[in-house]
Amino acid sequence: MANNTASQTEAPVFYLKEEHHPETGTMLGFWIYLMSDCLIFAILFATHGVLGRNYAAGPSPADLFDLKLVAINTSMLLFSSITYGFAMLQMEKGKIAGTQLWLAITGLFGIAFVGLELYEFHHLWHIGATPMRSGFLSAFYTLVATHGLHVTFGIIWLVTLMVQVSKRGLIPENKRRLMCLSMFWHFLDVVWIGVFSVVYLLGVLG
Repeated sequence: MANNTASQTEAPVFYLKEEHHPETGTMLGFWIYLMSDCLIFAILFATHGVLGRNYAAGPSPADLFDLKLVAINTSMLLFSSITYGFAMLQMEKGKIAGTQLWLAITGLFGIAFVGLELYEFHHLWHIGATPMRSGFLSAFYTLVATHGLHVTFGIIWLVTLMVQVSKRGLIPENKRRLMCLSMFWHFLDVVWIGVFSVVYLLGVLG
């Protein structure tokens, strides 16, 4: 009878089976996110295509844009894509210090890109070329600023991953996160090439 009472009052024991998050699920989900981002930028490019010639008797791209400055800014982002590739090569070799070094260089290039973009915006506002001035400027600021915000979030993500790598090393989870950021970073490079070609080059030379 005592044994029955003890068995009834004994707390139940639950055995939990830990299941790892599948790597393919993460990559698939991130590809879906990138496709949604493609749609956002496609809409912004289409908007610029419609409003890009609506100057409202205001300044045109040829009056506003400094192609030399934009070319330097473009090179900053393209160099950052190359250095991120070097970081991924170091990651595959299992070299934490090399990975961190190239990630830091990538972040510096990204910061330089955002800084030059903010300088350009400040200059345009200073001369009165605000988003409210014309349809062209509204479309320009929306497209370029959206891309700039993506780069800013990418830099924050990069710094976060550098902290995680320094604490936990190149574990499979961190490698998967670095792969996702790599896809995101290169995607932003491709989008910026479109911005540089369509908004700046065609705007000034077209």
